[in-house]
Amino acid sequence: MSRFSKEGKATQQELTDNQLQALVEETSLTFFKKSFQHKAFFNRRLRTTGGRYHLSSHNIDFNPKVFELYGESELLNVIKHELCHYHLHLEGRGYQHKDAEFKALLKQTGGSRYVRPLAEQKPQSYHQYQCEKCQTLILRKRRINTQRFVCGKCQGKLVELN
Repeated sequence: MSRFSKEGKATQQELTDNQLQALVEETSLTFFKKSFQHKAFFNRRLRTTGGRYHLSSHNIDFNPKVFELYGESELLNVIKHELCHYHLHLEGRGYQHKDAEFKALLKQTGGSRYVRPLAEQKPQSYHQYQCEKCQTLILRKRRINTQRFVCGKCQGKLVELN
């Protein structure tokens, strides 16, 4: 059962900074056996990332969309990820994504490597061209000048399709 669901503390849509701080401290003690001594808070300006650990202040800010879209379980995975950065950095060990120590600690604690998509994906639009000679269909993300470019297979003239 979720800690913040039916106990009257917070619903799926609301989780205060104080409740987030308590959740981060509890997660740190449970999974890392170390205390979290700095601040954890929500930052609405984050767009695509789930959270961010600050090297200078040692504070961690989290994207509230993670909790709003995916719930406490995904937020918990992001918290574990950021706590891996936090504890490894304070111990002077490899805290970057590329470091073996970071990858090992992340796997040990069960944190997520990447957050699920938070921004709405726009459908990709393509420009369609067809060769007059060999009828090859060419899809391009960007427009091309049909007076300058020709078919790559047969050097035929390209015509843009609507």
